[in-house]
Amino acid sequence: MTNTKRSVAGTAPLLGTRALNRATLDRQLLLRPARISAAAAVGHLVGLQAQNVKPPYYALAARLDGFTPEALSRLMADREVVRIVTMRSTIHTHTADDCHTLRPLVQPARDRELTQFRKGLAGVDLDRLAALARDLVETEPRTMKQLREALLREWPDADPQALAVAARCRLPLVQVTPRGLWGRSGQVALTTAEHWLGRPAGPPATPDAVVLRYLAAFGPASVRDMQAWAGLTRLRDAFERLRPRLVTFQDEGGVELFDLPDAPRPDPDTPAPPRFLPEFDNLLLSHADRTRVVPPEYRGRSWQGNIAHRTLLVDGFLAGLWRLEEHALVIEPFGRLTGAQRDEVLAEGERMLRMMHPETSYDIRFGVVRAA
Repeated sequence: MTNTKRSVAGTAPLLGTRALNRATLDRQLLLRPARISAAAAVGHLVGLQAQNVKPPYYALAARLDGFTPEALSRLMADREVVRIVTMRSTIHTHTADDCHTLRPLVQPARDRELTQFRKGLAGVDLDRLAALARDLVETEPRTMKQLREALLREWPDADPQALAVAARCRLPLVQVTPRGLWGRSGQVALTTAEHWLGRPAGPPATPDAVVLRYLAAFGPASVRDMQAWAGLTRLRDAFERLRPRLVTFQDEGGVELFDLPDAPRPDPDTPAPPRFLPEFDNLLLSHADRTRVVPPEYRGRSWQGNIAHRTLLVDGFLAGLWRLEEHALVIEPFGRLTGAQRDEVLAEGERMLRMMHPETSYDIRFGVVRAA
């Protein structure tokens, strides 16, 4: 059910913040645990942000019914999902198919990224660098340090860090296992996606196709929202080509929002159970306007410098932080929770712990309430 009211400023219906919140939570599999496989969830969500190893596992635990860490770890070991730099120049866990099609889509952004390092790359033939780096990592997976050292022998006057970044930007480099496996450790070692997956990349995904997938996972959304998610510019043309196939709304600021006609847009009063999300969860990072999840008074509260905290949703919105200590799950709400909300948070914490740490006993306690 869609709960909207007619916009005063235009003809498109108005979607309020709570309506956007519930629609986005539904697309993100956060209104109710989804009964789909881990592989299907990674594909539907168009990848999981994965700067660190554990966040994709906790992201799926918050979204899937009966998830176990071994389910995602097995997919990674079998090379059905991989860790690779894609959207926003950050590491994502993608299905093998998406790795091969999404990385070429965002390649122009990776090429532009290299302009920041042009001084350190003066005199470097980037095509030759890419060919040399490919030979190196396909002969055997290499760490960034090993890449730097090898490339520096060819270009001793270049900046070592810029050389390694150039290899990462020019080539689709994936992190090989055991990096990324649950309960395993391993430094970051890289090879090409083609070499790791044993097949050449197919045609790049078209912007139009990815717009439709983005709306299915993050909509309703504006052009700027998708550009923030993808780290790309000039996507307006794709939305305009698709306009006859889409429906439009306006948010409370009058911004035009696009959506799939048959996508779920639940009633704003639909219950939204608490959820424990990992640091860097895409729910909080994939819109230019994040107020659909982050109340204005809590903006910036989930970050400290370059460090992102694990976040707690209550009633669908950012409401606090959480962390695991040696023997405790510590929950730190930003404001006062009602008795019923505390009970729901405790129940969801217990569910998450059973799923992620079935062999470990944790106490659950509320930390000091953080003032707004």
